[in-house]
Amino acid sequence: MTTRLPLATSTWDDAERAAIQRVVASDQFTMGAEVRAFEEEFARAFGARHAVMVNSGSSANLLMVAALFFTEDAGRRLRPGDEAIVPAVSWSTTYYPLHQYGLRLKFVDVDLETLNFDLDQLAAAVDDRTRLVFAVNLLGNPNDFDRIGGILSDRPITLIEDNCESMGAEFAGRKTGTFGVMGSFSTFFSHHISTMEGGVIVTDDEELHHILLCLRAHGWTRNLPAENRVTGRKSPDPFEESFRFVLPGYNVRPLELEGAIGREQLKKLDRFVAARRRNARHWAERMSGHPRLMIQRELGCSSWFGFSLVCRPGAGLDRAQVRRVLEANGVDTRPIVAGNFLRNPVVRYFDYEVAGNLKNADWIHDNGLFVGNHHYDMPDTIDAVADLLWTL
Repeated sequence: MTTRLPLATSTWDDAERAAIQRVVASDQFTMGAEVRAFEEEFARAFGARHAVMVNSGSSANLLMVAALFFTEDAGRRLRPGDEAIVPAVSWSTTYYPLHQYGLRLKFVDVDLETLNFDLDQLAAAVDDRTRLVFAVNLLGNPNDFDRIGGILSDRPITLIEDNCESMGAEFAGRKTGTFGVMGSFSTFFSHHISTMEGGVIVTDDEELHHILLCLRAHGWTRNLPAENRVTGRKSPDPFEESFRFVLPGYNVRPLELEGAIGREQLKKLDRFVAARRRNARHWAERMSGHPRLMIQRELGCSSWFGFSLVCRPGAGLDRAQVRRVLEANGVDTRPIVAGNFLRNPVVRYFDYEVAGNLKNADWIHDNGLFVGNHHYDMPDTIDAVADLLWTL
């Protein structure tokens, strides 16, 4: 019997459609009141002082890196040539902003079970040249931020988080995305909540918040508060501030439609994540002890973006066999993010080095894949997929 398990499904219902109509009726489509309300609600939901919505999680990563070049905080300010440590397995736009701002990337291996930083290798990689660590919470799974905090301790190193795949995850009772000075989130179609395209940055730092607001929209002052940490005090005359440019920014603003939809989606996030966790518990029970396949080991409280499968070393199982069985039965598969990103031709443009070896990233690249998890209970589907995998 064919099992249908897509990678992603729609999370919208009449509430989102009504939100769209609310924006249409307002005739305000560019960034406005709906986006501001969503930012306030998102910040509260994640225990952060500030949230800035942008047009994608990729843009969120870009603005986080950019903001660190324009801060007046000498302990955080980055300069071209500074070293940024990254895990070898992540999405492309974790890395691109670092390259685009002239940073030297240092790639560190990942743990074969958690799929996040190999923390021993991270500890060995940090040195006097390191100025930034970019932690990625992969497929919903938190990093061990207690250990990372101990590694960084009193060093002048800034921590930021790519939390685009892990909205709703927690470590030690705290939401991921809030451990670094900034954290990025994605609201793309396949993620925990969907505004179709969209992203968010959270931070507790007022100066970084103001820099982000400025960078998001052309580098102008228009969206800054009257008293702000970028220009000090704005002119009380809006005309004077209409086209005043103070930072080399972008136009990565979201639409009012995305803000309005996000407000409705955010109301459902806890329910969505709870269902994903119920699915994950069932998945772990069914896959426990599989002699030829490994599943992701949870750290903290994952929000379970998807279910990874990695062929066990020495088990004699080929990923192509796993794919054939799954795809023949209607189960969509994808590589684990981008695998070992250093095996992509684009890295010839990077200034980078490798700390130690990347044996686990290589193994995941060649022997790993993931299948979808969803915002609704699906025990029968999980049973059917597990039954297929136990035939291997």
